Amino acid sequence: MPSKSTLYRPISRRSILKAGAITAAAAPFALSACGGGGSGGSGGSELSFRLAETHPDDYPTTLGDKRFADLVKERSDGRISIEVFANAQLGEESSVIEQVQMGSIEMTRVSSAPMSEFAVGMGLFGLPYIFDDSDHLWRFLDDDSGKQLLGELDDEGFHGLCYFDPGARSFYASGDPIESVDDVKGRKFRVQESEVIVDFIKALGGSPTPMDYGEVYSALQSGLIDGAENNEPSYYSASHYEVAKNLTLDEHMRVAEILIVNSDTWNGLGDDDKDLLSKAAQDAVPYQRKKWDAQVATDTQKLRDEGVNIIEVDDITPWRDATASVIEKYRGDYAEYLDSIESLRQA
Repeated sequence: MPSKSTLYRPISRRSILKAGAITAAAAPFALSACGGGGSGGSGGSELSFRLAETHPDDYPTTLGDKRFADLVKERSDGRISIEVFANAQLGEESSVIEQVQMGSIEMTRVSSAPMSEFAVGMGLFGLPYIFDDSDHLWRFLDDDSGKQLLGELDDEGFHGLCYFDPGARSFYASGDPIESVDDVKGRKFRVQESEVIVDFIKALGGSPTPMDYGEVYSALQSGLIDGAENNEPSYYSASHYEVAKNLTLDEHMRVAEILIVNSDTWNGLGDDDKDLLSKAAQDAVPYQRKKWDAQVATDTQKLRDEGVNIIEVDDITPWRDATASVIEKYRGDYAEYLDSIESLRQA
């Protein structure tokens, strides 16, 4: 099993039970009169939930959150309201995850990366080059295997509603551009605190340097690191292109985003309300994906206008070959999912 980062510490079910009285008193919503597991429906009490989002108001995942909230309000005739708190108003990602698990916040949109601390299967998305493209990723997410993976959260204080699209992560660097695997060797790259990602950079011959995202700009500017990796909108919005002018679209990782709800909140809903929320979340996905694609196109053009050297990778085979050892190291943890991904490669 992949080792767990110290950044995200799951809260035990015992802790949740101890906090139950506090959570019940603090929760800013009223459960429907039918109680958990009942038939529910439009005749129930009014419900009000909070949805925490770390990104800005106009970011594609935030827009997906808002679309979900609008659909729920519309389909419940205003009986169920979901207020989206963007810009990390309710806390940073790790704090919000714990608050949702405890029930003091009802919902959040979160990256699958930290959720691997609760459901090990979520670490799958950290493996390099396992998806050919966005369509391949979504064939897996929409398949029974993707639904099974989402269901792994059910025993950990969460219920997964749907996946959102976060695009693909690629390398960017100062100094010489990265045009081949050899150009990674001997250079320092900022990485997230993840054993899989550290192994990935090492397999390419690079030197992984974990650090907070907010420190990346100055680290690039000072030469403390030679590069980093992320998607195009993040690379642009954080202005990292100003100090790292070379972007190599190797698309090594596609880390899914997840819309989750506290399990006690979910179990307290009637069946009709569960169906309403589930359907609204799924129906928000195409809207969010469309907004994401548009954002990538817009930001990529802005990067070109800023003089960024954008390098397309025509053949990913050398990159896959160089990092095959990473896949094999973790295959035992994700064998079933990797088999499914492979079977869906040419679907």
